Amino acid sequence: MAKPLHFKNRKKKYELPAPGTTPGFVYIAEDSLPPKITLYSYNSEHFEIEELKSLKAISAKTNRKDTFYWVELKGLKSAEMFKVFSDELKIHKLVLEDITRTYHRPKFEEYSGYNFAISRMLRINTEGELENQQFSIIQTQQVLYTFQESYDDCLEAVRNRLKEGKGNIRTGGSGYLMYALMDMVVDSYFSIINTWNENMDLIEDRLLLRPDKMVMYEIQQVKRNLISLRRVVWAERDKMNDILRSDSALIAEQTKMFIKDAYDHTVQLMEMVESMKEIASSNIDMYLSIISNRMNEIMKVLTIISSIFIPLTFVAGIYGMNFAKQDPVTGKVMPNNMPELYQEHGYAYTLLIMAFIAVVQIIFFWRKNWFR
Repeated sequence: MAKPLHFKNRKKKYELPAPGTTPGFVYIAEDSLPPKITLYSYNSEHFEIEELKSLKAISAKTNRKDTFYWVELKGLKSAEMFKVFSDELKIHKLVLEDITRTYHRPKFEEYSGYNFAISRMLRINTEGELENQQFSIIQTQQVLYTFQESYDDCLEAVRNRLKEGKGNIRTGGSGYLMYALMDMVVDSYFSIINTWNENMDLIEDRLLLRPDKMVMYEIQQVKRNLISLRRVVWAERDKMNDILRSDSALIAEQTKMFIKDAYDHTVQLMEMVESMKEIASSNIDMYLSIISNRMNEIMKVLTIISSIFIPLTFVAGIYGMNFAKQDPVTGKVMPNNMPELYQEHGYAYTLLIMAFIAVVQIIFFWRKNWFR
């Protein structure tokens, strides 16, 4: 069973550069994590993992022509690390700024000797809230560098494929590994949508059985999350399309066939997001209709009760005016006053008449099907 969504909306706050800031400024956030660097060396015959303390002399560790490398960096709190990329690896400062300013939309850019790509890693936390983190990639001929804000991710399946050597992942080069990582990120969106689908089913059941205010909050939260996901998937689709149209020699034509499949996944995701947005909107309309119908039912009951008592109140009001036919002190007869005021059994007759009026009204309302 899916975990109900938390109705509070908590957005991650990004510190934006001040107007006029010099382009290419590498920004290290105060809450950044110290970097954990892992080097994966692989080819068709072997696979090695090495933990690195720094990126100094990384070029010497990744210079074998018969081997491909994946340098995984988790945590961005190291100005020295980005200095190595700028001085030793000749990575443009605008790229390094995009890596450290972790609010960018998915994109793909070509540079001299390397490619740069950004994806968004999404996951649902324990409180049912959507977390959105940046995943950056620098691709060279032999080496792939990946950057993450935190220590957790959804890439374990790609590591397992590298260890086991299944498919083309060890022989397809850095371009294929970049595709595999981006495809893994895109595939994780499907599990998120499936979770929201289960939540929407639970919400629909509650709408039909016992709607309350929390239903409205939860539907609205799903809709906001769908808008966030749509913004990411839309940019991801454009990124895949840019890669397919790219003439970069670092991406083989065979790899582009697989990227086309990932592009199809983004198109499918867009269709699912749009359909879920329509369902969420229809659920909101359903909730408002149910509340409106419930209010109408309450008003109908109150109206029926009021309709029954209005003539009874009229009768009781007339005979409550106490205008006697004869003055009890002087014995003088008062013309046009109530002759029934001192009628024998007048109280009982009046109650019977009022009961008769009420019964006639109830029968009339029943025949009109107002009690259904």
